[in-house]
Amino acid sequence: MAAALALAGRTRGRTTPNPNVGCVIVRDGRVVGRGWTQPGGRPHAEAMALAEAGDAAQGATAYVTLEPCAHVSTRGPACADLLVAAAVARVVAGIGDPDPRTGGGGFARLRARGIVVETDLLADAARKSMAGFLTRRALGRPYVTLKLALSLDGAAAMADGRSQWITGPEARAHTQLERSRHDAILVGRGTWEADRPRLDVRLPGLEDLSPLKVVLSRSARHCERSEAIQSPTPDALDRVATLAMTDVIHITAPEEIATLPADHLFVEGGAQTAAAFLRAGLVDRLLLYRAPILIGGGRTLPGLGLADLTDAHGRWTLADQRQLGSDRLEVYERA
Repeated sequence: MAAALALAGRTRGRTTPNPNVGCVIVRDGRVVGRGWTQPGGRPHAEAMALAEAGDAAQGATAYVTLEPCAHVSTRGPACADLLVAAAVARVVAGIGDPDPRTGGGGFARLRARGIVVETDLLADAARKSMAGFLTRRALGRPYVTLKLALSLDGAAAMADGRSQWITGPEARAHTQLERSRHDAILVGRGTWEADRPRLDVRLPGLEDLSPLKVVLSRSARHCERSEAIQSPTPDALDRVATLAMTDVIHITAPEEIATLPADHLFVEGGAQTAAAFLRAGLVDRLLLYRAPILIGGGRTLPGLGLADLTDAHGRWTLADQRQLGSDRLEVYERA
C-alpha cells in the first residue's frame, strides 16, 4: 500500500476532477502490475496496473489507495468491473470513495463476485494523498496550501513591499517543486505588481507542470501588466508583451476559490492575501520557510481577527520540518 501511495503522488494536482489514485498488483510475493491515475483523470490506476499485469492478475491481490469505482463513464469502464474480469482474488483498499456514484458500491460488487475485500489500510496516509479530491467532495473547494517566507523577526517583506528574495536557492527550488504538485497558484494584487512573479515551474524537466495562474484583486484590470521580453535576435529591439486576462484567472475574494477548476491550490502571498485566507478559515496546510536574516521594520501579517490570544492555540499541528540550505522549512496542517 505504501508503494501504491507513492505512485499516486506522481500525478497529484493533475488529475482533477478525478482523485490521484495508486494501484499495485501482487501475485506470489511479486509485483506484477503498477498503475496511477493519469493526467486529466484517465486511465485510472487500476486499469493501468491490470494492463501491465495481464494474465498474472488472476488470483492476485490488488492494493489500491481508493475504493475501485463502480460507475460506468463515457471515458472508461468501472474499475470494479475490470478487477472482476481479471479474476483477482483479493482487493485491499486505503479508504472508501465519497463519490455517491460509487460510495461502497465498488466494494459490494467485488464481494458479490467472491473477491475478498479489506479496507482501511494506511487510511490516514491515503486521505492525505487525496486531500484535494476529498476536500472538494466534503467542502466544495480546493485543498489550500499557504506558503510564507519569513525572516527571523517575522517579516514577510521589506517596508516598501519587496520580498525577493527572503529565502535562498534551495528553499526557492522547493517552492518550485510544490508548485508542480498543485492545479493552481494564487497571489494577491500587491505581489503580482511588486514582485512580477511568473507563477510557473522552472525546475528542469518539470516545466510542463506549471499550474493555472490566479490573482486575487478587487479589479480585473490589476491582472493585466506589461513585461519586457528580450527578442531572440540581438539586433532587434526588445518587444513588450502583455499578460492579459487570458493568461490569469481573476477572483475578488478568497471564497471564490470554490469556482476554480482545481482541487489543489497553492497560495504564495503576499501578507494581505495570506491574512485574508487565514481569516476566512480556508488554509489547510501551511509552509513556513524561515530565513536566517533580520529585516527590522518589515511587513508582517496583518490582523487575523483573533479576539483573544487563547484563540490562536490548538489550530495547527507540525507535520514535517527540514533544513533547506540555510533556511528552515516547517510544515503545519490544520488541527
